[in-house]
Amino acid sequence: MKQGSAATWTGISATRYYIARLREALWFRPLISCLLSIAAAFIANLAEQIEFIHSLPDVSAESIEKLLTTIASSMLAISVFAVGSMISAYASASNGATPRSFALVVSDDVSQNALSTFIGAFIFSIVALVALLNDFYTQSGRFVLFLLTLFVFGLVILGFVRWVDRIARLGRLGNTVEKVENATETAMKRHIYFCRKSITRPEDKGEAVYSNRVGYVQHIDFTKLQCLAEELDLRISIDMLPGSLSTPDRPLVFISGHCDENRDTLQKRVDSAFVINRQRTFESDPRFGLIVLSQIASRALSPAVNDEGTAIDILSVFLRLFAHYQRTKDEDGSPKVEYDRLSIPGLSIDEMFDDAFNSLARDGAYSVTVAMRHQKALYSLASLGDQAMSDAAKRHATLALEHARKQLKLESEIGTLEALYAENFPTAEATAR
Repeated sequence: MKQGSAATWTGISATRYYIARLREALWFRPLISCLLSIAAAFIANLAEQIEFIHSLPDVSAESIEKLLTTIASSMLAISVFAVGSMISAYASASNGATPRSFALVVSDDVSQNALSTFIGAFIFSIVALVALLNDFYTQSGRFVLFLLTLFVFGLVILGFVRWVDRIARLGRLGNTVEKVENATETAMKRHIYFCRKSITRPEDKGEAVYSNRVGYVQHIDFTKLQCLAEELDLRISIDMLPGSLSTPDRPLVFISGHCDENRDTLQKRVDSAFVINRQRTFESDPRFGLIVLSQIASRALSPAVNDEGTAIDILSVFLRLFAHYQRTKDEDGSPKVEYDRLSIPGLSIDEMFDDAFNSLARDGAYSVTVAMRHQKALYSLASLGDQAMSDAAKRHATLALEHARKQLKLESEIGTLEALYAENFPTAEATAR
């Protein structure tokens, strides 16, 4: 990579991260909608400078006033109703699934767009009504305002119809699981993509660089680290991926190469490329998505809920995610290496399997139905052709069998499960006993 080429894209990765955080904020889209609505109310006055508009029909101010008054009075009530319905959906998602899924439910595009449309229509009608009653518009301006009002009214109808369909499902368990699955799959793809754009991790890591902050790594600006390495002629081996808990005794990166930069200054520059906060996020942390899915399954298996079907569905989700991860990782046609001074470690299969299956093996052991589906899912993953995934699947199948032996009451159920295990993992049967 030529000197400075990465600098051209510095900040893009970080920008995407902060845009994702803004999408989770309930105030962002309504604010944009309000600004656009105010601007639209004044566009009608600017239209008077276009000559052919003067020949358009004259729309009475009274008719526009009644239409704007109707929109203003109804939109405020609908906006309050929408906020109440969304809050109920968020509470349902937190109570029915897990509080960790709240961020994904809040960032639902259809709901936020609908709320923004309702609030924007209310602001537009108020501003346009005040301007109209104070003779701000002439004949051509009133006609353009009438067209804008009809357009806003159409947006409100369309947004309301889409929102009614979405709010009926928003916060429901199935919808929440789907959102977490999609976010986890996207994070897996992103990590594989960045790994392919970096170099192989060196055996000699180099000198460790630490952070004084305590919290979870939410995001890493790879382009910023690449620019720093190019500027100082260094090679950087990243040791802490998004989702890792940063503490003063754990290195963020290892640096190799001669560096004349002051040690404290270098540490600050490296540290500034890491976003570290109190909570984990789904954006670049696929392991967090696996943990959240596992927590949803564990809650479903609790005595208070006793929903084995949800746990079985989560096992199917894990099977899809790991199969997709394996297929994506083995795809040919790697992208061009852009981070030629960075080493980005891959995800640990063992750790991801621990995140996904440990609690399921413990909490689902009392049910022979869940235990058998667990064994079948692990066998499918072991058959994908990846040795690391096969070894992890065998280990977790043995663990799940041990839990089931302790919790199942009937010898016939234990025997059925042991027979399935022996059929799927014959070489591990002796070890399990």
